[in-house]
Amino acid sequence: MEKKKHRQKQRQFAVIGLGRFGGSVCKELFAQGHEVLAIDINEDKAREFSAFATHSVQLDTTDEGALKNIGIRNFEHVVVAIGDHIQASILTTLLLKELGIEKVWVKAQNTYHQKVLDKLGADLVVHPEFDMGKRIAHKMTSDKVIDFIDLEDDYSIVELYATKKIDGQSLATLNMRAIYGVTVLAIKKDKKMNIAPRPDIEIEENDLLIVMGHKNDLTRFEKDGL
Repeated sequence: MEKKKHRQKQRQFAVIGLGRFGGSVCKELFAQGHEVLAIDINEDKAREFSAFATHSVQLDTTDEGALKNIGIRNFEHVVVAIGDHIQASILTTLLLKELGIEKVWVKAQNTYHQKVLDKLGADLVVHPEFDMGKRIAHKMTSDKVIDFIDLEDDYSIVELYATKKIDGQSLATLNMRAIYGVTVLAIKKDKKMNIAPRPDIEIEENDLLIVMGHKNDLTRFEKDGL
């Protein structure tokens, strides 16, 4: 295990599996100043990420004793991003939950994998390729949607450009919540973000609107409100 120089501690994360997805998560958490333990069964990969984590270690995470020895129970958040080895991913998730880890987020390979992870008590299951596919599809089929984030089965947050249709109107005048059932969380004007904008703020064409609501309501707002 290689220890990096002290950084300002915010939260403690462990990332298991340092492939494309896990490696990206590890680097981003570390860049944000969090304490990150990077784990991979491949020694070369673990060594590579010693530059992008507080600690890095080569470890077989299906070994309960090895997990205990590195102090995994000190981490409230653990990301399991093991690549194509579904069995290792499942066993690692089971061990982490049995060891009492508060938040275990796991990358799933397919629907069957997700069902097993859900039964094991994984706190969040992600499908990076599937989720990215949905985001690209939304962008391809709409010239108004810039990006979107799924919150639950029926709710999302979307980024939309304001059109000429609503140029010069205020949020109070547009009354989006009453008419379309959507809420404007923020408005970005000239690279400046306005969080929880006042009702009297005037919207200009090409402002970036960050809007939350039911997917059906968001689609209706995109179609009829912009």
